[in-house]
Amino acid sequence: MKAGIVGLPNVGKSTLFNCLSNAKAQSANFPFCTIEPNIGVVNVPDTRLEKLEELVNPEKVIPATVEIVDIAGLVKGASKGEGLGNQFLGNIRETDAILHVLRCFDNDNIVHVDGSVDPIRDKETIDMELQLKDLETVEKKLDKVKRAAKTGNKEAQKEEAVLLAIKNGLEAGTSVRAVELLKEDRAEYVNPLQFITDKPVMYVCNVDEDAAVSGNAYVDKVKAAVANENAEVVVLAVGTEADITELETYDERQMFLEDLGLSEPGSAKLIRGAYKLLNLETYFTAGEKEVRAWTIPVGATAPQAAGVIHTDFEKGFIRAEVIAYDDYVTFGSEAKVKEAGKMRVEGKEYIIKDGDVMHFRFNV
Repeated sequence: MKAGIVGLPNVGKSTLFNCLSNAKAQSANFPFCTIEPNIGVVNVPDTRLEKLEELVNPEKVIPATVEIVDIAGLVKGASKGEGLGNQFLGNIRETDAILHVLRCFDNDNIVHVDGSVDPIRDKETIDMELQLKDLETVEKKLDKVKRAAKTGNKEAQKEEAVLLAIKNGLEAGTSVRAVELLKEDRAEYVNPLQFITDKPVMYVCNVDEDAAVSGNAYVDKVKAAVANENAEVVVLAVGTEADITELETYDERQMFLEDLGLSEPGSAKLIRGAYKLLNLETYFTAGEKEVRAWTIPVGATAPQAAGVIHTDFEKGFIRAEVIAYDDYVTFGSEAKVKEAGKMRVEGKEYIIKDGDVMHFRFNV
């Protein structure tokens, strides 16, 4: 599962990517400096993992990770192949969620591709290009479905109605994710087509240092513009975040953050937000050798969660021994949790809860 960073050229995408991944994507003051999509595997900040490390004192600690992809800047006409349009659209189609970076700061030294700062116009430029590409997809599918619908095929007629709703929405400037449809129709007819504008989105407002804590007028406009999209808006001073990542020690970074009035780097909030956007959650294993966070989709069963460790664990699953994270912290160790009768034994139907501390029994 991966989230793609998108936006117009020169809005701070590659600088943000560098902050998140510590990979050094080329960051320069001109469009298209990121031509191949850069992929970074990013640790997900989680205070629960730190607490478990403190209690267990293991030899090593392994956090959950999420893949972030830095994609080349898009310009008007991308849906028709302008700029790096076709490549951009191919790369974004392969991601599972979108982190849409909007420039919300003034700086005469950094060129804006359209000559002025206007995050709403920038958002609409990208939305329109993605919607035009999705319109192509739905029209191709509709051509096939209409022929079947004309023969009286009830299933095809139902699909035609759903696709027409998508088409009408896109033509009116509404992204697929915002078109009102029944959940079962979305699963049956929409999801298989992998529409770009159906992917979950988070808007990242890139501000200057002074606006890092409370945002600015540009951010207010973005929040108002996306109010009906059920999308999260994160405010991030990307240039300042880049400065923080360059500092050598944790103490230096904390002092810098305190001076800004921040309790943690904004990038940490963004990474957790991306993880949530991808519909992912975490369970833990905790032992003397290793305390580890494992990534699973929300709603995973105990055998599916076991399969993330090794496919044999899923095939030969017998049962799971489960401790709720809060119980583990309250009692301070696995042994004390057992003594208190708070360890549960769960079977194949058990749905993992975020933060569960797990131990699997299996037989291969």
